[in-house]
Amino acid sequence: MPAKKKIIKKEAEQEVKEEVVVEAAEPVAEEPVVEETPIEETMPQPRRSVAFIGSECYPFVKTGGLGDVMYALPKALIRQNCDVKVILPRYACIKEQFQEKMVYVGAFDMDLCSDGRSFYVGIMEYVWDGVVYDFIDNEEFFSWGKPYTNLVDDIPKFCYFAKAALAALNYMNWTPDIIHCHDWQAALVPVFQRAFFADTPVGRAKSILTIHNLRFQGIYNIPTFKYWTNLPEYMFDYSVMKQGYEDANMLKGGLACCDMITTVSNTYAGEIQTPFFGENLDAHLRYHSGKLYGIVNGIDCDIWDANTDKLLPANYTAANVIEQKKKNKLELQKAFGLEEDENKMVIGLISRLTNQKGLDLITQIFHQVIDGNTQFVLLGTGDGEYEDAFRSYENTYKGTVCSNIMYDEGRAHQIYAASDALLVPSLFEPCGLTQLIAMRYGTVPIVRETGGLKDTVEPYNEFENTGNGFTFDRYEAWLLLDAINRAKTLYFENRKGWDEMVVRDMEKDVSWEVSAKQYRNLYLQLRP
Repeated sequence: MPAKKKIIKKEAEQEVKEEVVVEAAEPVAEEPVVEETPIEETMPQPRRSVAFIGSECYPFVKTGGLGDVMYALPKALIRQNCDVKVILPRYACIKEQFQEKMVYVGAFDMDLCSDGRSFYVGIMEYVWDGVVYDFIDNEEFFSWGKPYTNLVDDIPKFCYFAKAALAALNYMNWTPDIIHCHDWQAALVPVFQRAFFADTPVGRAKSILTIHNLRFQGIYNIPTFKYWTNLPEYMFDYSVMKQGYEDANMLKGGLACCDMITTVSNTYAGEIQTPFFGENLDAHLRYHSGKLYGIVNGIDCDIWDANTDKLLPANYTAANVIEQKKKNKLELQKAFGLEEDENKMVIGLISRLTNQKGLDLITQIFHQVIDGNTQFVLLGTGDGEYEDAFRSYENTYKGTVCSNIMYDEGRAHQIYAASDALLVPSLFEPCGLTQLIAMRYGTVPIVRETGGLKDTVEPYNEFENTGNGFTFDRYEAWLLLDAINRAKTLYFENRKGWDEMVVRDMEKDVSWEVSAKQYRNLYLQLRP
């Protein structure tokens, strides 16, 4: 094991702002006039440094949308003239192809517990696509197979990780302008920063905490948190971490201590301030609403590109989507045992099979959806009652329904490309990625107006021939059926209007570029 070093506190270096000057070239005497070449647009100024801290990141470890955001947003921020470093746990489950390329940076001991117990902190670095990934190494916490297990083990693990991430930044002598934390696993970073790091270099950074899904908060009893954090007593006040009579809430503490809160859509930012969506934190969020912003997620358009996707039988662009989607549909029908007919309307569903995703609505109206002209393709796993229900639908409607009770990346790409419409009838959806991917592949989304679904899907207007999907508002099965029937009516009775919507969907900008600019503007609000 490398020699252990103590944390060395250094004074923060004075920030130096560089001014970029572009000088016009003087014309050369007695030379013919040459047409001027446009000057290439310079990167946005001033440059900002950002440390992303989170529990997962594609391709190293990913269990959900958080992993996609931690990968794609830093890449987009580099194009906005941000210097980005991503800090992650070094889980044992990270594939060897990445582990073997990590470079040892250093190590030290860090005090953590109330009894003075300290832990080893190792730093391993990996650079890819212009982003620096620093992995916090500690076998005691990260040698298990999965990133998340249970709260008994996860609470100490992420208490350690939050403090170690800050200590590692000081050790590396890299002080960011912004520390951008993600979800409850990193929510103690702003808390530790205020309690223990205010007089260190990393203490000058401004902090942002992004809520990806408010349902998950990191709640456990106060004595456990006091032992694993050694935080001062005032941090366990109701205004900071305390919740109920005996518990502390990691996310609640981070929301109180950070300089700015963001969540993954503007509509969700409003919803979580209400009792129905607020998960018992609505009053806390209303109190901090002055620093709460919503910015919708994007998707990585290099990965999700129908023109270059190697998993598709037929690639396509907006210029030839109508014909090429038919080829993908026929291939999917053949592969999945459905009746091969390009004129059938194929409705896709790629989802976790839970109530949150609106599966209870779908099961209530499913038999009314299957009408002889409509096929249904499912991909996903989840609650046993829904897995069994969709297996029974496949048995009942052989050749019309295919239920893939699994998750397979190749099948997901094929369903996005071959389906005519995609269902996302969620009870709540902070942002949602499936509707964005669907539009990128020319597949029309049918969604409930909640969270990011409302912010990204414009309802179809038959009088003006505008919009890029079909929506319904209240969480009721008959309204979902109505939205599906409206989509069917356009598909079968006005194919020209449907095809125009497909092209609009493919041309819609669902990349991270717009969102990255909004994040950069927030960074500049905090550090002008």
